[in-house]
Amino acid sequence: MARSTEKRGLGRGLSALMADIDAGGDTPTPTSAAGVQARPDRTLPIEDLRANPDQPRRMFRDDELRELAQSIEEHGIIQPLIVRPDPNDSTKFQIVAGERRWRAAQMAKLHDVPVVVRDFDEDELLQVAIIENIQRSDLNPMEEAQGYKQLMDRFGHTQLELSTAMGKSRSHLANVMRLLQLPDEIQTMVRDGQLSAGHARALLTANDPIALARRAIAEALSVRAVEKAAKSSAETGASGAAGKRTPSEKDADTRALEADLTAALSTKVSIDHNTQSGTGKISIHYKDLEKLDDLMKLLSAP
Repeated sequence: MARSTEKRGLGRGLSALMADIDAGGDTPTPTSAAGVQARPDRTLPIEDLRANPDQPRRMFRDDELRELAQSIEEHGIIQPLIVRPDPNDSTKFQIVAGERRWRAAQMAKLHDVPVVVRDFDEDELLQVAIIENIQRSDLNPMEEAQGYKQLMDRFGHTQLELSTAMGKSRSHLANVMRLLQLPDEIQTMVRDGQLSAGHARALLTANDPIALARRAIAEALSVRAVEKAAKSSAETGASGAAGKRTPSEKDADTRALEADLTAALSTKVSIDHNTQSGTGKISIHYKDLEKLDDLMKLLSAP
């Protein structure tokens, strides 16, 4: 099926965007992805910079900003911010990567900040903002998973492309993205730090994941304990429903396979398995023709 438009934001290549981010990241060693020291193009008055209105990260913790501001007061800004000319005001610049440093610099009462100027288009701007957030060490697992999903859904990147460019294993990406299959209440628990990613993954096979999640928090259960409880509940449910299972009542292994395939294809996958005959069918859902085109290319790739 032909597509009316090309994929957006892939012109410069994901690795090139990654190199730009690494050259202006928050890490203390000022090197690019190629190992070349990152040098600012210039310094700009702090009032000439504007935040990116489409910045995916909306929350900046005051205590972290104060800590960074103190470091900036003592050592200055080690890594330059990445900016682009503001499309709405030719006298200003829009922050592509480094808004946290910009905010902390204001707290430290700096007048100028070092910058690297790049001519990003709108799609590249959003990709860089997402990737920079994914790279942050304090990112919670749900934010990381949502970042990968955005890159795959909006820009057509595959798990293999992301794992190669970002130096992460494909299994890591798949495991992180499986968390998006959890109920919203559990995702909120992970975002708030009440549950770890390990706890959340163990809940994927539970018959009643929300009840088990609440119990895990109340009793401070270990990941291993949650895994055992999830397995026990799945086995109990399977034995209690033997011979009576309806199409909507799937065993834990089937649900786990559905979650793995959903993460791998970045779209909903349903498995209907007949335990008596051993036959079944797999249904792959898509939201529009563009997604169907992506799926056809992925499934037909050598």
